[in-house]
Amino acid sequence: MEKELRLSRRDRIAIWWRSTFIQGSWNYERMQNGGWAFSMIPAIKRLYKTKEDRAAALKRHLEFFNTHPYVASPIIGVTLALEEERANGAPVDNAAIQGVKVGMMGPLAGIGDPVFWFTVKPILGALAASLAMTGNLLGPIIYFVAWNIIRMAFMWYTQESGYKAGSKITDDLSGGVLQDITKGASILGMFILGALVNRWVTVQFTPVVARVKLDEGAYIDWENLPAGAEGIKTALQQQAEGLSLTAHKITTLQDNLDSLIPGLAGLGLTLLSMWLLRKKVSPIIMILGLFVVGIVFHLIHLM
Repeated sequence: MEKELRLSRRDRIAIWWRSTFIQGSWNYERMQNGGWAFSMIPAIKRLYKTKEDRAAALKRHLEFFNTHPYVASPIIGVTLALEEERANGAPVDNAAIQGVKVGMMGPLAGIGDPVFWFTVKPILGALAASLAMTGNLLGPIIYFVAWNIIRMAFMWYTQESGYKAGSKITDDLSGGVLQDITKGASILGMFILGALVNRWVTVQFTPVVARVKLDEGAYIDWENLPAGAEGIKTALQQQAEGLSLTAHKITTLQDNLDSLIPGLAGLGLTLLSMWLLRKKVSPIIMILGLFVVGIVFHLIHLM
């Protein structure tokens, strides 16, 4: 009987150390994929023996990946468990592994920023700065040591927790647990993507489609305002009452689109980008193309 393949504690420590450099080859096409694949190399070497299997595994982990660099650790842990089961003959395919990665990376990214960048770092920075301002050399030393202990400990324990949780997930492969989790993770990932589109993708079409002269009393009469501070106060009060800043109501193409569906242009651009990716168009080509289109449309006053 062939011996079951398992990752040793030494293997997992090597992966944990390598994951520190997950941002080391960040790129605009697949973002953290290089650092992720670098982290997975000890597992690939342990679980796969032939050159072909190792190459396939490495290629599998060069797919798109991006999240907060510290909360990538639990995702790494779950992925390690899935790779173990796959290496031992379990029906874990590429789509299942990638689906779990994509499904977890979005929600966890939203946790990493407020916890580390907006809470832990400012607290340690304030403590270190207060010591440094008194001339105490312990200020920067405490900051450096404490910050690295916190982040490295967090990365190790969350990686181990993910690894153990991943092992439990794969215990019931025949019952469809992994398939359900993969499906749920994919749905959650798409939900997060949909929420981010309206926040991060902004398209503004500037052509004017209507210019209507307002009735007197519907706009601020700048020429008859009191002088000085009193005039500014009056203008602010009139604006608060709903008066227009100009004598004309200008409606742009973007206003009409927003009246139909707010963010419609941004959604359309996102769907176009997804379609181009499915057609195997390089993300680098897409980025450069968007730069060119944006500059040209601005020069012709379309955007």
